[in-house]
Amino acid sequence: MTKQIPLTCSGHTRPVVDLSFSKITADGYFIISACKDSNPMLRKGDTGDWIGTFLGHKGAVWAATLNKDATKAATGAADFTTLLWDAVTGEELTKFQHKHIVKAVAFSPDCSQLLTAGQEKIIRCFRVDKPESDPDIVGRHEGGIKKTLWYNDDGQCLSASDDKTIRKWDMRSNTEVQQIKLPSGVNDIELSEDQKTLLVTYNNRLGLYDAQTLEEIRSQTMSTIFNSASMHPQKKYIVAGGEDFKLHKLDYDTFEELESHKGHFGPVHIVRFSPDGELYASGSEDGTVRLWQTHLGTNYGLWQCVKSESSGEQI
Repeated sequence: MTKQIPLTCSGHTRPVVDLSFSKITADGYFIISACKDSNPMLRKGDTGDWIGTFLGHKGAVWAATLNKDATKAATGAADFTTLLWDAVTGEELTKFQHKHIVKAVAFSPDCSQLLTAGQEKIIRCFRVDKPESDPDIVGRHEGGIKKTLWYNDDGQCLSASDDKTIRKWDMRSNTEVQQIKLPSGVNDIELSEDQKTLLVTYNNRLGLYDAQTLEEIRSQTMSTIFNSASMHPQKKYIVAGGEDFKLHKLDYDTFEELESHKGHFGPVHIVRFSPDGELYASGSEDGTVRLWQTHLGTNYGLWQCVKSESSGEQI
C-alpha cells in the first residue's frame, strides 16, 4: 500500500475536537476547526490555507460549524456560550448564553435557526434572524449531548448522547418521535448527503441506520475504538479515525478496510469528508488538522503529482 503524506494544517496549540466543511460556493469550499485552545480557525477547504481565527471564547471550543455558503459560523465552548460569527469578516454577531459546556452546534439548512446542546443535556433552538428571542427547548437527554443534526429540512432533528441513545425530535411540537438504544455512549453521528442514511460511531463499532425509520442497516465491530467517522458524498467509502492514531478508509457497502494511513501523533477525534469527496480532514489530540486524498495520486488542490521517468510511478 502506498504511503500517503497528508497536508498538515498547523496553528492550533491544543487538541482539535471538531471540524465542519461548508458546501461548495463560488469561492470554493471552506473548513472550520474547533480546538481546546479556545480559538476556532477558518481555512480553505481544498488546500488548508489559513484564512482567519475567531477570537472571543474564554474556554475550550468543543464544536464548530459553517452554514452552507460559509458566510456564518457558530461555535460552542466550555465558557458556557455559543457564539455566532460573520465568517467573512470574523466579527462576533451574537452570544447565546448557556448554563454548562456547549458541545454541539448545527445550522438549519436555510441558516435561520441554530441548534445547540452539551453538558446541560438540553437541546435548544435559537433564531439566527431574531437572536434576542428566547430559544425553544427541543428536548432533553439523561446524559451529555455530543452531536445534533437537522433532518427532514428543518422539520426534525437528531441528537446523540452519552446516555446511550440517539433521538429524533419533531421541531414543531418539540417532542421525541424515535429513538435508537445502544450498548454504549455515542461518539459521533453523521447524515449522508442524500439524508437517507445515518452513520453512527460508538465504542469500537460502526453502524449504518435508515434515517427515516432509525432501523439498523448493518453494523460491525472494528479493530479499534473509532471516535469519528464520515461518509463519502456518493456513498463510496467511509473514513474513520480513533485511538490507534490512524485514518481508516473502508468500503461503504461491506466495511472492508481498503487502506489505512498514519500521520497523527495522538488519537483522532474528528473526521469529515469534503463536499466534493476528493479529500477528507482529520483533527487530533496532537493539535493539527490534516487533509488526506481520497484517491492517492490525483491532481487536486496542493497535490500535483508527476510521474517518475525511471519507474513510471506517480510521486
